[in-house]
Amino acid sequence: MSSIKSYKDLLVWQKSILLVKEVYQLTELFPADEKFGIISQIRRAVISIPSNIAEGWGRMSRKNYIQFLRIARGSLFELETQIIISKELKYYTGYENIESLIVEVSKMLNSLIRKLEEKN
Repeated sequence: MSSIKSYKDLLVWQKSILLVKEVYQLTELFPADEKFGIISQIRRAVISIPSNIAEGWGRMSRKNYIQFLRIARGSLFELETQIIISKELKYYTGYENIESLIVEVSKMLNSLIRKLEEKN
């Protein structure tokens, strides 16, 4: 069994980095006039997910870490909403991988938060 020495060892962080890459590729397909609109919003939300996982880890306090994981989860839900809006606006089709990654990262964040809360 391997021990976790860094936030980079966390599968949830790794999956959220993959989500960032996928979302950036997707938003390249969006209309150019959305560069300062939904593209900017989506990219800020997706970057916030692994960033908050890392920042929470760096706070070296379980209470703070849980709070930053909750912020990451909030950003994930924000991203999910923006992806739904983009699909409704017909900015893309396909990209089911992003939708399944969102579900996967959500489950992982929920599980990690729950485990950390149980240790209190």
